[in-house]
This record gives sequence, C-alpha cells and structure tokens, in this order.
Amino acid sequence: TGGHTTEILRLLSCLSESYSPRHYIFADSDKMSEAKIRSFEQKRSETFSDSQFTLHRIPRSREVRQSWTSSVVTTLYSILYSLPLTYKLKPDLILCNGPGTCVPVCISALLLGLLGIKRAIIVYVESICRVETLSLSGKILYHFSDYFIVQWPDLKEKYPKSVYLGRIV
Repeated sequence: TGGHTTEILRLLSCLSESYSPRHYIFADSDKMSEAKIRSFEQKRSETFSDSQFTLHRIPRSREVRQSWTSSVVTTLYSILYSLPLTYKLKPDLILCNGPGTCVPVCISALLLGLLGIKRAIIVYVESICRVETLSLSGKILYHFSDYFIVQWPDLKEKYPKSVYLGRIV
C-alpha cells in the first residue's frame, strides 16, 4: 500500500503534463494512498496549472495472508468490478508497479482490447525491492504487459522479455 504508492508517485513525477488526466486506482481497504496521491497532485498543480486527476477505489483482489483458494474468488470479483470502470475510462496507458490491485485492472483492459473496444498499453514496473524473484503480480503480468521493466540485472537474466533500465524509483 504505502511502498507501491510511493514508488508509482516517484515515477509519475518524471512525466510531462501531457499525461493528463491521470486516473489512480487503488484498493478500497487502502487507507494511505489517497492522502499520498492528493499531496502529490497538489504539489504537481504548482508546476502544471491544468493538472487533472481522479481517484477510484476497487475491491482488493487479495489481502495479505489470504488463502490462495479464496483469493481466486476475490480476484474474479475485483475484475468484474474493474470492467465497467476500465470501460468508462478507456485508458491509453496503464502504468502499474505491483500491488495486487493492478492485476484486475490490467485484465479488464486486456478484455476491452480483445473485444475491439479500446487497446491500452500496459507498462509494468516491478518494485525496487524485488531483487531475485518477481512479485505475484509480476509473475502474472509478465505474460500480458507490453513493457515489463525490472530494476535489477539478475531479474533481466531470469526474465528475458523484461527491460532493465537500472534503478528508476
């Protein structure tokens, strides 16, 4: 929750004002991200006066220590919840970095693309703390993302489709 949000906001701080509006999607049980995003966007509006963003909450696909069996059900629920939101937003680009919430959103976007409604480019940035192995979200989205970025050379060796750019957050 806190770490992934901090990392994604560091990435977003490098983006130009042409990446607007930004739509933030986070888990409904996430208590920290909204405040961090609002603070980030407040600072950003001092530089870019026409900065636009929205906040959206979806059901968390998997809680920490949740059983694998029940997480299948909650992830499917989260995907069904994400579909109308993704359809409404019709994003050009999805930039995500590992929380379980990104999986339902990316799957929803993939479904919209398969249906010919709207194709979104999915950029997945594996967390800086993942040095030797991918996160569960990374293991899933490695196969579906357009760009899969890792921040450690060992991961690039293990996952040849990935792009190694060094430390970017």
